[in-house]
Amino acid sequence: MTQNGIDAGGDEIVTTSQTFANPYDIEKEIYDKDGAGAPELAETKELRRGLQQRHIQMIALAGTIGTGLFLGSGRALAQAGPAGIFMGYTIMGLLISGVTLSIGELSALVPLSGGVIRPAAYFVDPAFSFAQGWNVTYQYLISIPAECVAAATIVQFWVTINNAIWVTVFSAVLFATNAFLVKIYGEVEFHLALLKVFLIVGMNIMGIVITAGGGPNHETIGFRYWHNPGPFVQYLDVPGPLGRFMGFWTVFSNAAYAYSSVETISMAAAETSFLGKVISIFMITLLIPSDDPMLLRSTGTAAQSPFLIAANRAGIPVVPHIINAIVLTSAWSSGNSTLLSGSRILFGLAREGQAPKFLARTNRWGVPYMGVLAIGVWMALGYMSVSATAAMVFTWLQDLVACAQIMGWLVICTTYLRFYYAMKKQGISRQRLPWKAPFQPYAAWITLVALIIILLTGGYTTFIHGHWSTETFISAYLDIGIFAALYFGYKIWYRTKIVSLDESPVARFVEIAENDPDPPEEHKSAWSKINILWS
Repeated sequence: MTQNGIDAGGDEIVTTSQTFANPYDIEKEIYDKDGAGAPELAETKELRRGLQQRHIQMIALAGTIGTGLFLGSGRALAQAGPAGIFMGYTIMGLLISGVTLSIGELSALVPLSGGVIRPAAYFVDPAFSFAQGWNVTYQYLISIPAECVAAATIVQFWVTINNAIWVTVFSAVLFATNAFLVKIYGEVEFHLALLKVFLIVGMNIMGIVITAGGGPNHETIGFRYWHNPGPFVQYLDVPGPLGRFMGFWTVFSNAAYAYSSVETISMAAAETSFLGKVISIFMITLLIPSDDPMLLRSTGTAAQSPFLIAANRAGIPVVPHIINAIVLTSAWSSGNSTLLSGSRILFGLAREGQAPKFLARTNRWGVPYMGVLAIGVWMALGYMSVSATAAMVFTWLQDLVACAQIMGWLVICTTYLRFYYAMKKQGISRQRLPWKAPFQPYAAWITLVALIIILLTGGYTTFIHGHWSTETFISAYLDIGIFAALYFGYKIWYRTKIVSLDESPVARFVEIAENDPDPPEEHKSAWSKINILWS
């Protein structure tokens, strides 16, 4: 997961993480900053500077490189084959581009904390905003035990003892970091992110060397595994093209988890994340056959990670331990940012009366400790790995997070389209926007339709005779019911209405942006243009 609690300018949100304001009354969000009629969003006065530019850019660059890529991609390769997994990750990455284009244009005009949650109240419906706010919270509640189980899975590669021990240790460390050491958050995350970037680059270089015959066994692999056992897998032993298509379709849930929260970072980082994941997936397809026994067998440890399998197959004994160690730091980093961001969201919800008020309490360091506790207790779900293999539990939690993430992306596309057509209805030119995304509204429409289909078919295997799975059905469709209950419950209780295109406050936000433009970009030296990490 990435840092929803940190805004694009490097500010830690400490007082207004989420707001569900009346969409017809944005004036309370504005103040006259110089007494001369130049309005500005009041929230900019309520944020505390927390991170330096190098922290923001590095965390954004590596923020979506999480355990899904390291641990979950092996299952996708075994189910879909090399061509299936490569196509699935590539298509999902292209769809997510529509999400990032949409949220990028919205955020440039409405730079409020909470991502799409508050624009959803202004341009769609306060009930829609409320549902998404708690949908994000639910996603964090599930993500935090997923990272705990991932950590237990990784450590079991070295030491095989009861998973409860590792879940407890990992949870305690996360609690301590978020309750007492939050001031060093940026520096720690910077170095952990740097490790992840080096790991991805190093593994891809290793893959090129091994496939070209540069490994200890000097065996050239090339595209051997694309031919044997083949580019696709006959999923569930269904013969013919249907079985191969079914295997390919299963990739989307896995890819959704791997791409989760990419919408919360800058456009440049989102593009980098997309390319890095697709390249890494491509290298996996070259290094490991889809019928490798380690992929097919649930070991309950990180030995199922395709990167570790590739290193072992190549006869490089030290590399798996290095990879595993860095992936462990990745799990800790993801869990840390999830707990930090989730606690800030609960804090904001409580401030706005959308959650119990005790969640707004802070300690002397300004940490919303009750929010940390409320999110952190869900790490206890990690103890499910005591009765089942950690890898299996990680898969269940991964699917739950993927479903919630897809719901979030649908909210972004829906909000953007309402915003887009409101501007068109009111005769406001998109040339007046601070940043105008290309390919719109087509990118948002294509992404919206495709993600709806993916969401509704996420648990399709349960409807095949003889393949019913209660766990699969719940993980694929639970969040749809949760979101619907939140939306209609809030709408009925507070009698909210969908914001009409004529009454949408787009003109007011455009006025604010025009009266408070960004300062002109400084001239950059040749070195600073190359240095993408902290220029």
